[in-house]
Amino acid sequence: MISLLLSLAVLAQDADPIGDLIAESEVPTVTRVGPFIPMGCSGEYIEGGILACRFVPGTEAQLGDVTGTADQYGWVLLAIPRQAPDSLPFRVTLPQGDRLADETRTITQREYNLQRVDGVPQSTVTPDPSTLPRRQREYAQKQDAFNSTWDGQGFLDGFIAPADGVTTGVYGSARIYNDGSERGVHWGLDWANAEGTPVVAPASGLVTLAEPDMYYEGGLIFIDHGQGLVSAFLHLSGVEVEAGQVVEQGQVIGAIGSTGRSTGPHLDWRVKLRNQFYIDPALLLELDVHSLR
Repeated sequence: MISLLLSLAVLAQDADPIGDLIAESEVPTVTRVGPFIPMGCSGEYIEGGILACRFVPGTEAQLGDVTGTADQYGWVLLAIPRQAPDSLPFRVTLPQGDRLADETRTITQREYNLQRVDGVPQSTVTPDPSTLPRRQREYAQKQDAFNSTWDGQGFLDGFIAPADGVTTGVYGSARIYNDGSERGVHWGLDWANAEGTPVVAPASGLVTLAEPDMYYEGGLIFIDHGQGLVSAFLHLSGVEVEAGQVVEQGQVIGAIGSTGRSTGPHLDWRVKLRNQFYIDPALLLELDVHSLR
């Protein structure tokens, strides 16, 4: 874990709470009286990575093209796409406009596998044109759910695996289906297990979509864990929650199945930030915000 720790003390008027805490950076003087807030980011600067950062409430943080504003408790989430340059600009601007950081972060590059998947229902690989209205309707429904920005902080729970099983698919691998044509990227983390195996919420959050029969995904649930960090759970055989419901970490939300574009019972867990791009769920499982709480 790469962590940028910029401790902010409780200081009197005219004190400098930032001090010399950013190495080799010119830091403005900031006046603030209030509770102690550990400042910095927790997470890996790696393709597909997720960062949980904490600064003064209202601070704007930017990593590459991803920006976010710290909430009332100072938290803001940032992420790195699957394919990113080997460095990205990192800027932090305090509410009054002073620049806290204007640096460059080195991004660890990854190599992704090519995975062949046979036995996929051909109707979900090359859909019949007659299904277009349904697919368009469901696409709009998913976009609405991905655009959720719940004001809760489920991401502070830390994340647990939503199901038990054998890992059969990983984030970022290119997929070849049936006919040998490359059909895009696999954006999730797959666990294979018996149909009916419970699926639980990896962290608390707001259910923004809960549908038993989507064209591609079959049984599908979305949960917003706060700030638009949305988990999607695909191919479910059972959906046990409803849109608008707030769930707790570890609560059963559904069951593993083989619905939609699937070759056997498994859970496909995907995570997207503010409907911009998918991140690697495996890295989310490693995210530790303890040092910033």
